[in-house]
Amino acid sequence: MVRFKNRWLLVEFVDTSTADVSTGNEPLSTRSLDGRLIYNALRDSVVTNFGDTGWGAVGMSLTVKYFSPTTNLCIIRVARDHHRIAWGAVTLLTSIHDVRIIPRVIHVSGTIKHAQLSAIAHNREVIARFRTKLKNAALHHDSYDDYLARSTREIEALQD
Repeated sequence: MVRFKNRWLLVEFVDTSTADVSTGNEPLSTRSLDGRLIYNALRDSVVTNFGDTGWGAVGMSLTVKYFSPTTNLCIIRVARDHHRIAWGAVTLLTSIHDVRIIPRVIHVSGTIKHAQLSAIAHNREVIARFRTKLKNAALHHDSYDDYLARSTREIEALQD
């Protein structure tokens, strides 16, 4: 039996949307994104930048396994032989569903376990930044503790 070899991309989507002060409209935020929208944007990016041949190479193996709207963190699985096409498509994304973003590939892993460990560590770093930005002491229990516990359970539950 042959096992499928994958690469796992850990991607953070940095939201660059700003509010339009003249109209008073709220911008769309990454909180409105989900795995399906990210997958569709990745598919369009692969087809636009690498053509049908690129999509044929990564189409069967490309999946969005996890997305957190709180930390804008995403775990993407793709076949090992063609992971550079997916990485290029992620890097060339400028918007997802009219939400302007800057994708940042944080980690590329050969196993889901190392992608999970990197995602959990990155979530802790982002929450620490949120807390310092709000000048919130980490000594007391807050909603971020609940989020960290919930996201850690969700990430650890991911299967190959």
